[in-house]
Amino acid sequence: MSKATFELYEDKSGKWRWRLVHDNRNVVADSGQGYASKQKAEQGIESVKNNAADADVVVDD
Repeated sequence: MSKATFELYEDKSGKWRWRLVHDNRNVVADSGQGYASKQKAEQGIESVKNNAADADVVVDD
């Protein structure tokens, strides 16, 4: 069972955003941008879920 939840919300300017929130209420990640529609924000969540699960970690020295 996941210890994090995606929250989808509309910001004050009417843009849709998402954030990934851990059970301890810390924000782990966020969309970093506002989407024009709820559907586009949901697609952003799906993209993260599909593409980041096996992402490499790069350390910049």
